Amino acid sequence: MFLHKVLIFTINDMNNNFSERRSHLANKVLEDSAIIIAAASVKSRISDTDYAYRQDSNFYYLSGYEEPESLILIRPDQEKEKFIIFCRDRDPLREQWDGFRSGQDGAMQEYQADSAYSINSIDQQMPHLLEGIKNIYFSMSAPNGLDLKISQWVEHIRKNTRAGAEPPQNLLSLDLILHEMRLIKEDHEMNLMKHAAEITTEAHIRAMQAVTPGMYEYQLEAEYLYAFNKNGARSPAYNSIVGGGNNSCILHYVENNAELKDGDLVLVDAGCEYQYYASDVTRTFPVNGKFTPEQKEIYSIVLEAHKQSMEQAKPGNKWNLMHEKSVEVIVEGLISIGLLQGSKEENIETGAYSKFYMHRIGHWLGMDVHDVGGYKKDGDWRQLEEGMVMTVEPGIYILDTLEDVDDKWKGIGVRIEDDISITDSGFEVLTPNVPRTIEEVEHTVQG
Repeated sequence: MFLHKVLIFTINDMNNNFSERRSHLANKVLEDSAIIIAAASVKSRISDTDYAYRQDSNFYYLSGYEEPESLILIRPDQEKEKFIIFCRDRDPLREQWDGFRSGQDGAMQEYQADSAYSINSIDQQMPHLLEGIKNIYFSMSAPNGLDLKISQWVEHIRKNTRAGAEPPQNLLSLDLILHEMRLIKEDHEMNLMKHAAEITTEAHIRAMQAVTPGMYEYQLEAEYLYAFNKNGARSPAYNSIVGGGNNSCILHYVENNAELKDGDLVLVDAGCEYQYYASDVTRTFPVNGKFTPEQKEIYSIVLEAHKQSMEQAKPGNKWNLMHEKSVEVIVEGLISIGLLQGSKEENIETGAYSKFYMHRIGHWLGMDVHDVGGYKKDGDWRQLEEGMVMTVEPGIYILDTLEDVDDKWKGIGVRIEDDISITDSGFEVLTPNVPRTIEEVEHTVQG
């Protein structure tokens, strides 16, 4: 079964959103400021072949502009040219080879720029546009050496102070302001994320139905890539993890080249990106369709941690409560089956559980799979708010190299991950239909 709905927002649909974001940002910076954001650079793969281009998330978030070799300048307090795009010139020969360009006219007509200039003229134009501005905001992690370029433009203005030029006085970080904006999702962002989650849901179901002993991890990965592309998500949101047997215990395993064997579990962490928004889901399922008793024990502990952790997801609760609950449940479960000794309190205090559960419960999700936004605020864990989106992903990993562990447990790795949004009264699971319980998983794989 494939999704028949294709959720598409054109640039015309989105322009109002981009404009509103720029206005919102303008209200958060100091007076007499300019905001500068550079586009992502093109990344070479081999020789004269590049990776598929993906725009910088901050750049797209404020402009919707997807071409490389570009820069946006926002000057909120200016009467004219408040929003400026520097971009590539139209070039019929290069467009014949590499695809069409908007050019300066397209930047103004299609993306609502007040003015647009050739990127080739940026060193001549920018000092003039920044002269008289007091503060420059930019991202400290900006691509393409933007910090050095800004210094050069400011220095150019400073050299003309005796002629009356007024150089900017302060270089300020844009990151905190913009990250806080992106942390709270708008309604249409939530719609895109739900659609990405639907596509990823179908991919996981497809893979569970396709898995069989003797196939290779990369063949199972192909089922995900097919479902993503079939439904309009042209790429995964991150490198897919498809780990069978002991590979399921390697957190960021991406080789995906081993054979899937009868009797083993396979852990798949895979999600699509749809129109710049990510989904991130993990499921663990038996290659032959039937959990062994030991696999079932570990899976049940993780599933209970997943359930109880999500119950902590509500407005006003602090971020760390979900993780602490997952630790409690996993420690209790591991003690009950003899993989940990001593009391729950002792194991939590000493961190003895961390050889089996070594990561936190989840992360923010949005335009980036590990999305922006601080987990602490004013030195304390931040409170959850309506509009935040995150993953919930407890796990237990028992590598076959661990000492003092009974062989029957070795090579079992289980993670269960779903995407949730914080609502006004609790949370909503964005991926509710991916099989989760032991019965659902076995039925799907066998069916």
